[in-house]
Amino acid sequence: MSHTKKIAIGSDHAGLKLKNLFKKELQEKGYDVLDCGTNSEESVDYPDYAKAVAQKVSSQDVEQGILICGTGIGMSITANKFQRVKAALAATPYMAKMARAHNNANVLCVGARVVDQPNALEILRVWLQEPFEGGRHERRVEKILKVEKELKKDSSCC
Repeated sequence: MSHTKKIAIGSDHAGLKLKNLFKKELQEKGYDVLDCGTNSEESVDYPDYAKAVAQKVSSQDVEQGILICGTGIGMSITANKFQRVKAALAATPYMAKMARAHNNANVLCVGARVVDQPNALEILRVWLQEPFEGGRHERRVEKILKVEKELKKDSSCC
């Protein structure tokens, strides 16, 4: 099956090998992949790469994003600071499925030090193919977006 979907991908040094594996998988499936770095195993700061990918998703330059660091936690925290980004950390294929089906997550976060490569590839495949269910989940996602809009209007909130 061929896709023309644009996906941004980024990692820190801990996620570099898995990022490259994911990138190859995506390109083989026909995705247009924007690699936001890193491209070295030299120690770097994960927020820089989370920001690069999340900005592309937030501005709708790409439809989806993928972020990989040691645990995926820092990437997901950073990415979720951006408007229109729904980043979900997935450590199992089931978590990836629910992130898409129930939360319509548009950024997948994976921990390269938490998930082995075969499971990581399965997480990616499930996340890519799982559709958003809509229905009652649409209402819940809309509430998340409403909170985001309210916070943008009142930045003195927190």
